[in-house]
Amino acid sequence: MAPTLLIVDDSDFQRTMVRQAVEDDFEVVAEASNGAEAVEQYENHRPEAVTMDIMMPEMDGVEATSRIKSGDSPPVIVMVTSVDQQSKMKQAVKAGADGYVTKPFEPEDVKAELASVL
Repeated sequence: MAPTLLIVDDSDFQRTMVRQAVEDDFEVVAEASNGAEAVEQYENHRPEAVTMDIMMPEMDGVEATSRIKSGDSPPVIVMVTSVDQQSKMKQAVKAGADGYVTKPFEPEDVKAELASVL
């Protein structure tokens, strides 16, 4: 059975790009457009993996990662972020991020990074 995945990004286009990159290897159980939705969708679906944008409205990806990782049996979280967000990426690693992919990405990059941390 394919691992389950939550896709989090405030851009519909980016969520679609991630979905298309991974849908052959993962079961996408939910999507979220901000960090608050990400925490809620994680609680509802308990996926094995999450792709997480950093810069989002309401709650950023660093805070959402921290909240999701604080629970029992947390998922792996791969940050999908712009190259110019290196200081935020360091914060995300401290919050518990397991890996990252920089935008723009190749579909193989997302799959390979998820596979390396699962």
